[in-house]
Amino acid sequence: MRCCGPILWMIFPLAVVHSAERPNIMVILADDLGYSDLGCYGGEIRTPNLDALASNGLRFTQFYNTARCWPTRAALLTGYYAQQVRRDSLPDLEGGTQRDRPNWAPLLPIMLKQIGYRSYHSGKWHIDGMPIKNGFDRSYIVRDHNRFFNPEHLVEDDVRIAPIPRGTDFYASDAIADHAVNCLREHQQQHPDRPFFHFLAFTAPHFPLHAPAEDVARYKDHYLKGWEYFREARANQQRRIGFFSVQLSAVERQLGPPYDFPTHVDILGPGEVNRPFLWESLTEQQRIFQADKMTVHAAMIDRMDQQIGRVIDQLRAMRTLDNTLILFLSDNGASAEIMVRGDGHNPDATPGSADSYLCLGPGWSTMCNTPFRRHKTWVHEGGISTPLIAHWPDGIQQKNELRHALGHVIDIVPTVLDIAEVGAITDIDGTPVPTRPGNSLLPAFASPNSEVHESLWWMHEGHRAFRSGNWKLVAAKGDPWALYNLADDRGEQHDLSTRNPDITEDLASAWEITAQEFRDLYPQESVKVQQ
Repeated sequence: MRCCGPILWMIFPLAVVHSAERPNIMVILADDLGYSDLGCYGGEIRTPNLDALASNGLRFTQFYNTARCWPTRAALLTGYYAQQVRRDSLPDLEGGTQRDRPNWAPLLPIMLKQIGYRSYHSGKWHIDGMPIKNGFDRSYIVRDHNRFFNPEHLVEDDVRIAPIPRGTDFYASDAIADHAVNCLREHQQQHPDRPFFHFLAFTAPHFPLHAPAEDVARYKDHYLKGWEYFREARANQQRRIGFFSVQLSAVERQLGPPYDFPTHVDILGPGEVNRPFLWESLTEQQRIFQADKMTVHAAMIDRMDQQIGRVIDQLRAMRTLDNTLILFLSDNGASAEIMVRGDGHNPDATPGSADSYLCLGPGWSTMCNTPFRRHKTWVHEGGISTPLIAHWPDGIQQKNELRHALGHVIDIVPTVLDIAEVGAITDIDGTPVPTRPGNSLLPAFASPNSEVHESLWWMHEGHRAFRSGNWKLVAAKGDPWALYNLADDRGEQHDLSTRNPDITEDLASAWEITAQEFRDLYPQESVKVQQ
């Protein structure tokens, strides 16, 4: 791969600060978590540890990701839009999981290493290159995304290790937290005078829906009331919290998964449905099957929260919790996908066990993304909206407050560099790197009236969006632009494009100009028209 190493970079601190005084940073990333899945974002799932972080910190209501796992990770660790660093496609320009970042886009640990930070990675990777070669000091990758109980592809410190056999007590979320706790203990023992950055990336609650039996039992029969009931309950709780004037988007009853696998639906049996039909229209068999799926999804989030609690306990035992900025978010919205991979699906297996292979599907995904519209891969609000919890007792004085400023995963790197007091970054011959589009969240930490962005840009798999202030222009692949005023229509229900042609034209032009700026960063020989 062509990404540079630390030797190519020079970092100039804004001020001389002893390394022990610099805060620690921990970014916790969930996979396919819906906007309302946490208790502190309106959900009914038991998440006491994340709720406690929120009650002692901040919750952002308008924070965004890229709608997909690998572009979000690229943006989060480089500070650039994924298209800028070739990790997602542009019109007529190939990009994505097979593309390496350019030399001027190192990962965050490379930038932090030169001012004394040690960096750790635990969990999912899905970034080009390998962690140790990209600045991390320790790493544990769960690269098998089809098995939570017996993954076949694990990597430690860039070296593949033995697969996990069936029949053990291994569970991916537990193992990821184990590694994180061990890294923190090792850090305390061997590097107590140095700050750390930890990227803790859970694979939950991404499909397949696998969870320990004791966690599944906690939610047994809970979801038989159906997705409409819980969607309304979550929206009511969001109204009580004071997020915004919650208006539920209409359910798109004929919008199914983003990828069509009809034979996979047949494998899953007569209980599966690939549309968010009215709950009352389902057969009893379908209701039980669907409720069981949401039961396992909830159990996976519950278990992840338990493991986050263990990591927090370790920080507390090290007496470093107060001086650690913890950021929690999701890589995209909940997923409407339905497919069968890995070891296949045994219809006689207990839901959530290793022999089952279940996906959330559009009915529950619509509920999990309450109050928004659509799902992972789309750039409507349901696909790109994420919780963001910020907890840092030494640096955030306000507690249990909401922040409505616009933010995006491109802001994580600028925020970390800001609190670590890293100044200008240049390459070795003094040429500045391309300007990052993100902004530090520190002003928003301090004041509820602080703005982070005036505008934001999206594209994924042909879906496009541009937000400027409260106006959002969005189009699914092949559809014309639609315009929404998100100040009173976060559900994207009232298309105002024909009533506001000038605004529509201006935002469409801004989207195209931004796309061209990103395209100009690519070497000419990499341009390839997509088929």
